[in-house]
Amino acid sequence: MITNISIFLAICLIGYLIFSNMGVKEGLENAANDSSSSSNGIAGGAASFGASVKANVIKSQDTLLISKYRKDYETAILNLDDLVNNLMLETALSIDQKNPQIGLKKLVDLNQSKIALNGVMKFVDASH
Repeated sequence: MITNISIFLAICLIGYLIFSNMGVKEGLENAANDSSSSSNGIAGGAASFGASVKANVIKSQDTLLISKYRKDYETAILNLDDLVNNLMLETALSIDQKNPQIGLKKLVDLNQSKIALNGVMKFVDASH
């Protein structure tokens, strides 16, 4: 009886070892699935990365419909620009004279926001 149980356990162990290694690939077969080269544009992943970026651009264009909503987008951008101007004035008038670096840093950040809004406006104007 012990012999039969030993043979049965040995067969189960061999079966387990065979089936547990069936999905394992070795060597260069795994290189195609390496996330460091396929998820970015480095070396062999550049073509697929570029195609993926292009697909995302097309999806974004289809979502935004810039030609249809151009005036609404321009109005929103101009309103944001007015908001930033008001925030800049508010910040300039409330700078702590004992520690002006914090207020000046905030002004610089707000000015960068204006530059970014100008870039967005140029993009909207250039899109047809």
